[in-house]
Amino acid sequence: MAGSRPPAPAPGATRGSVQGPAQGPVAVTGIGLVTAAGVGVKRAWSEITTGTRPRSLRRPDSLQGLPCDFMYTVEGIDFEDELGRDTLLMDRFARLAVIAAREAVANAGLDAASWDGTRVAVVIGSAHGGLRFYDEQQAVLTDRGPRRVAPKVAPLSVPNGAASSVCRDLGARGPSLAVSTACASGTDAIGTALGWLRAGRCDIAVAGGAESLASRLVFASTCQMRALSTRVDDPAAACRPFDADRDGFVVGEGAGLLVLERPEHARARGAAVRAHVAGYGASNDAFSPVAPDESGAGIEAALRAALADADAAPADVGHVNAHGTSTVINDLVESAALHRVLGDHPLITSTKAMTGHALGAAGGIEAALTALALEEQLIPPTVNLDRQDPAVPLEVVAGSARPARLRCAASTSLGFGGHNAALVLTRG
Repeated sequence: MAGSRPPAPAPGATRGSVQGPAQGPVAVTGIGLVTAAGVGVKRAWSEITTGTRPRSLRRPDSLQGLPCDFMYTVEGIDFEDELGRDTLLMDRFARLAVIAAREAVANAGLDAASWDGTRVAVVIGSAHGGLRFYDEQQAVLTDRGPRRVAPKVAPLSVPNGAASSVCRDLGARGPSLAVSTACASGTDAIGTALGWLRAGRCDIAVAGGAESLASRLVFASTCQMRALSTRVDDPAAACRPFDADRDGFVVGEGAGLLVLERPEHARARGAAVRAHVAGYGASNDAFSPVAPDESGAGIEAALRAALADADAAPADVGHVNAHGTSTVINDLVESAALHRVLGDHPLITSTKAMTGHALGAAGGIEAALTALALEEQLIPPTVNLDRQDPAVPLEVVAGSARPARLRCAASTSLGFGGHNAALVLTRG
């Protein structure tokens, strides 16, 4: 019948094409983090693993009067000092990406001034791109007329602003791409880079996600969807993944980027390998523009595809940095799918209570934190998890960071439009 949905696939089945055979992992040699929990890998990791409540929640002027008027913000960067006049050619999400990329490249022991830029790729995901600057200029148009609108609206508002800015800053002249699959964007960007490295299209890839959204229009719309927490009396307790009293997510901003290399390239230059990206899987629910398919078949298919791509068994996965948004439906759908695929042995966390939901940047930030968990053999806690929802059939780490012997971990992402993506990482 026209308009009817096809039946959901059986557990373990996929809709559409199936991932090809595994072609081997790529090396993670550098990590860059710019988050509300801290700027720089060292500070962000330290804050995220403390188990204390988040401290970087602000009420931007643009959100005044809305049911949710707060968000996680990145503090402590003087962009003009860091980027000079180049900052004028970047929306805030692109600035965050450049800062993260510089840290990741330095962390990898690479010198952008001397590498062969034609063999360096950049893939950065973003759900909204430069909507912040777009909103500002829309207000200028309304209040002051067309002759006062900045001539750079187009180059600053497009979703490829972060990728192009990082290419320009680093002299990366290889293939570049902006990925926009809503909240799965950062994960899909890393998966894309994995494919390019395996195919020999580049030797090095800078990949992940970047986002900065303080758009009054988008916030107002998302409030109308009842997706955001309205715990305005206690914002620091608002984001509470897998908790029985969760009521919605809290938006965050930031950037999380990895430097990925073909293993032989990393070996040839004697690079320290921090982790490996071993597998990637993606799917679409083909169900709703906003709601996840409550069967969880889509995220289940993506995770099974990532495991197959990594040539890993479910029993190999000791930890998952889950999407864990703190919305009622998402947490139930995702946790049930994780349990079906992995059973109850992996230790689960959601770091969004410390970073906020950074939308298109979330997958990049969480892949970076998964790599750090493998490197440090330490799982960050899920902050604000006071009473785990009894319908969540997983062991979710709460209270304090948990030491663990890890050799394989996963990171999962679900996005509006039915986009699902998963990465499997292994210890370096």
